[in-house]
Amino acid sequence: MKSPEELTDRFRSEGRKVTPQRQAVFRVLHGNRVHPTAEAVHAEVVEDLPMVSLRTVYQTLNDLTAMGELSHIELGTGSARFDPNLEPHHHMVCDSCGQVVDLEVDFPEVAVPEGTDGFEVTRTEIVFRGRCSTCALLPRASISPSTHQTKEARKRHG
Repeated sequence: MKSPEELTDRFRSEGRKVTPQRQAVFRVLHGNRVHPTAEAVHAEVVEDLPMVSLRTVYQTLNDLTAMGELSHIELGTGSARFDPNLEPHHHMVCDSCGQVVDLEVDFPEVAVPEGTDGFEVTRTEIVFRGRCSTCALLPRASISPSTHQTKEARKRHG
């Protein structure tokens, strides 16, 4: 994902309003590898700017998605996630804590079967589900879906 400064320049060049709230969202997303929900981004933004609304965060995330700077992904973990990694990749999802990890691998043998009436494939997404290494060491009942959405978890899972 582009740096907060590059995103600020891009917003301005497209005539979009640049606010301290939006710049705070840019900073939270930069280098973020946990595929955050809008609520998780909001929780981090309000640590520095307590008056930022969830609506502002959603609007900024949707603007970034519309601009092609972010991907909106549905992985069956509850809330929609946002992925700053725009390179082709797949995901691994922990069924216990909801952690999402990028998987950079190519599956050339995966293709739409013939006879699909001209369906045009624009991308392929493969999702592997299981338990992450942290959850595999703990009893299932001790893990909650928000475990890996914290700053501490981001440091552990990098």
